[in-house]
Amino acid sequence: MITFLGFISQLLAILLALALAPLLTGWINQCRAWLQNKSAPSLFQQYRMLHKLFHKESVLAEHASPLFRSAPYIVFGCITLACGIIPTLSTDLPLSPAADAIALVGLLALARVFISLAAMDIGTAFGSMGARREMLVGFLAEPALLMVLFSASLITQSTLLTSIVDSLVHRELAIYPSLAFAGVAFTMVSLAENARIPVDNPATHLELTMIHEALLLEYSGRHLALMEWAASLKLFAYSCIGIALFLPWGIAEAGRPLALLSALPILLVKLAIGGALLALIEMSSAKMRIFRVPEFLTAAFLLAVIGMLVHFLLGA
Repeated sequence: MITFLGFISQLLAILLALALAPLLTGWINQCRAWLQNKSAPSLFQQYRMLHKLFHKESVLAEHASPLFRSAPYIVFGCITLACGIIPTLSTDLPLSPAADAIALVGLLALARVFISLAAMDIGTAFGSMGARREMLVGFLAEPALLMVLFSASLITQSTLLTSIVDSLVHRELAIYPSLAFAGVAFTMVSLAENARIPVDNPATHLELTMIHEALLLEYSGRHLALMEWAASLKLFAYSCIGIALFLPWGIAEAGRPLALLSALPILLVKLAIGGALLALIEMSSAKMRIFRVPEFLTAAFLLAVIGMLVHFLLGA
């Protein structure tokens, strides 16, 4: 039965993701500029970009199919729904029992399939190249992400993210070796899935190296705005998954409405620290060749599997 408080918590989770995702991207861009001793863009630059794109006309290729037109809405909807499953402010989420961690990975995979199909729909060389690279990254990153989620689910005996958060919060503060391996693997997967250095450079437009930008070359106007907003939402979703798995303290429990008031500033602090660390990782790393990406993601998968084996052997 969906309670009124649960409905409010679910609505707040989705609205918060939609509102904060561009802000998180803007914060990371600011930190990157500061670390490079450059003049930093405005924290609200992403909002201005989205506002400008939503007011521009969408130009479509002559042979664009309905798939190309509908893909931005489907991708945006899938990522938004994924954000609704992840506990950010509260564990009282009515959508959570209907979709566990496996369904979360499935939603992210569905968004990837549609954005790749749309990139190949026009038939340009760069779009097809970007789609192939995106599917390669997904083929290697999704199993690693599943192993990370399974490592946490083995400790808590549940694949529901809300149950994982509730269980970890009530456990004694301790270092779990399995979660330590899973944390490193998750960081590597998150960098790859969000097209960040060392897998991809979000600031480049060099056709031979880019992945994310190649998928969006033929989009403009509101379609491009939805795709860019979805990319920010995906980064926000992965950040919140990391918080839920490795730093769940501060997330309000079900039946505690007053805890929601303190959950928001705690979440903002965690996202700010995570964004700064992400910018630091990018500044201390070099963009690797595309042929090295499989090795990078294979290492992430092996680390996640080692985390699961450590749990079976040590029970921690």
